[in-house]
Amino acid sequence: MSGTENVRRRRNVLAASVAAGVLLAGGGGVYLAATASGEATPSGAGAKAADAAGPPPPLRLEGGSGGGPGIAPGEPDPGGGPNGTVYTAKGPLPQGPSSAAVHRPEGLVTSAEVTRLAEALGVSGRPALEGEVWTIRPEKDGSGPRLDVARKAPGNWTYSWYDGGPVGDTCLKGKACPPPGEAKPPRGGSPVSEAAAKAAAAPILKVLGQDDAKVTATQVMDGSVRVVNAEPLVGGLPTYGWSTGLHIGPDGRAVAGSGMLEEPAAGATYPVIGAAKALAGLNEKSKGTGPVGIGGCATDPPAATDGAVKEGTAEQPAAPCQSIVDMAPPTQVPVTGAVFGLAAQDVAGERVLVPAWLFTADPADGAPYTVVETAVAPEHLAPPVTAPPPAEGTAPVRQVESYRTEESGRKLTVTFWGGVCSTYTVTAQQTPERVMVRVSESPADPDRVCVAMAVEVTKSVALEAPLGARAVIDAASGEPVPRR
Repeated sequence: MSGTENVRRRRNVLAASVAAGVLLAGGGGVYLAATASGEATPSGAGAKAADAAGPPPPLRLEGGSGGGPGIAPGEPDPGGGPNGTVYTAKGPLPQGPSSAAVHRPEGLVTSAEVTRLAEALGVSGRPALEGEVWTIRPEKDGSGPRLDVARKAPGNWTYSWYDGGPVGDTCLKGKACPPPGEAKPPRGGSPVSEAAAKAAAAPILKVLGQDDAKVTATQVMDGSVRVVNAEPLVGGLPTYGWSTGLHIGPDGRAVAGSGMLEEPAAGATYPVIGAAKALAGLNEKSKGTGPVGIGGCATDPPAATDGAVKEGTAEQPAAPCQSIVDMAPPTQVPVTGAVFGLAAQDVAGERVLVPAWLFTADPADGAPYTVVETAVAPEHLAPPVTAPPPAEGTAPVRQVESYRTEESGRKLTVTFWGGVCSTYTVTAQQTPERVMVRVSESPADPDRVCVAMAVEVTKSVALEAPLGARAVIDAASGEPVPRR
């Protein structure tokens, strides 16, 4: 049986989805609540088997109990900054199913599966196993397409083009050498149409078993490369954070891409909450971080003049002192859509798909974006593991606050808090499943007296291959880093 047929068979067995739509009052949109057959209302032999198996183990989501895999590039912070955000549904919210399964990667990727993907991408050659990664790399002068696929499911893969020449530290002078797998620079030309880009991506998505995915092709990079993003269905449910990305050049061929080769299998089933309760939980987490900087009155109140009642006495209590940011109202954002689906989360160091509500936020002054809230019932979520406090006399553990990607995912930019008295470097330990980021600190001038003042620091590090769906982990704490 071929890999594509195997994906098809598994998908048909796992779920034949049923969708129910509710028209939004005054919004014109539609809420979709999808439920996988056999999960929403267990009955008969299936229910007895579930009861005999007992309750599912507590689900410990790394980085907290809510949210999805972070914020997509270009999307605003769901927390809304210091003043917070209030998300308000423009119409009734769906209840959704009563339970749903967590989907986990299982098994190993075979050489035959890598070969089929390579053929769809137009990469010639036989895959060779290097450690835990299947690789098809250019021969002779080193120029040409390269495909790397993690052997362990879900088979994170990256496809890129390298123009040859020296790499690493072999350059003698001049511009720094490009990292292995650097994308082929565009050679000019006009980008293909959205329809043409989707048509070019269709055979590749079919090999991946994602020909029923939600596909968009509105983004253009470097003026000539159109980006196709596909959000696949897993178990009959839409996904968030499990996407396939393909870069289609002016000639209609894929020049870069990344994604997952294997569809995860259904695991333990958990009771889930409805959209209204999930939205309330999202608003609880979106109250904001509070004012940034020094609040309160900047100066003492003026002294009282003769005959005036002095402020702060029993006759006239002092008015509470508030900064401008304290008094600013939270940002109001309408929610115009809610879909029950699956969102990528890290559980016990593994990237899995967790039942979640995917809300469409539609601000008046910006483009719509997706906000994710975990749908697993709170009583089935284990509290997150927190790092122990540093021992007395040792420096506090420094954690990376957030990250973003640039240059087609090959440049990782991280943000963290540091001091004006030190300099910082960032290194990245890379595997097919994750990127471990470590911040190193050294005194700028040990002999100079320096004020201890915290500042936000931003540093970048080059990756050997596009980040793709790999998780970014803070080496100091072992926790996932949120995307900003």
